[in-house]
Amino acid sequence: MTAAPVPAAQAPPAPIKEAAQYVETVLWVKHWTDRLFSFAITRPASFRFRSGEFVMIGLPPREELGEKKPILRAYSIGSPSFAEELEFFSIKVPGGPLTSRLQQIKVGDQVLLGKKPTGTLVLDAVRPGKRLFLFGTGTGLAPWLAVARDPDAYSRFQKVIVAHGVREVSELAYRDLFTSEIHDDPLVGDEAKAQLVYYPTVTREPFERQGRFTDLIESGQLFRDLGLEGDRFDPEHDRAMLCGSMAMIKDTAALLEAHGLKEGSNAEPGDFVIERAFVG
Repeated sequence: MTAAPVPAAQAPPAPIKEAAQYVETVLWVKHWTDRLFSFAITRPASFRFRSGEFVMIGLPPREELGEKKPILRAYSIGSPSFAEELEFFSIKVPGGPLTSRLQQIKVGDQVLLGKKPTGTLVLDAVRPGKRLFLFGTGTGLAPWLAVARDPDAYSRFQKVIVAHGVREVSELAYRDLFTSEIHDDPLVGDEAKAQLVYYPTVTREPFERQGRFTDLIESGQLFRDLGLEGDRFDPEHDRAMLCGSMAMIKDTAALLEAHGLKEGSNAEPGDFVIERAFVG
């Protein structure tokens, strides 16, 4: 006997496919140079992340140009985990599939935000210690914007050193934040005054400090500048996070290992961490 067909009105509704990304609104945009810019977007109420993690960012496809899928790229979140808005720091890549459009965004525009933040540049991935070195080149400063504004960094470490390496002085974005503005932060202002050290260096122009991180470490200048004893990292007290150019990460990680520090991860915290998703 054949069962009677279910009337259309009684058929179960088709499942609603959840959107792959949030659609958020641009709140502000700041162009630092012709190569660097920052922007912030609204934060979904359900979006959770740890300070230092990254997420996929993109723009809606332009149907008039025949685009069917959005182009997405991984961006470190520059806001601490409790912030009401999500901040990002980006380079402008000439002809870049995403940044050529992203650099033109304005307040009120829509940006796609991935739903699964992740990453190893988080405080939980390093063991307790006295000093936390945050080494970043170029836009590799982005995760340190989050970590340095997170109260947990100051409760876990006596000193937090934000080391920013760039080619030209104009690329020292966020310099005012780390030298003065953060001191007025209602959550970490007092701690930052006492515990945060900003350590900028430039490679292609005259500046108060010049040279690559690796050269400053190998020569011992980094330690002298910071008033530290000796000319090496101390595996017992020093912890580090690295973000930026692949060459810097690999070379600096090799020096850290030569000084006795061991790489950590989310699964097994160590003395230093890098973002393996970017380095491979």
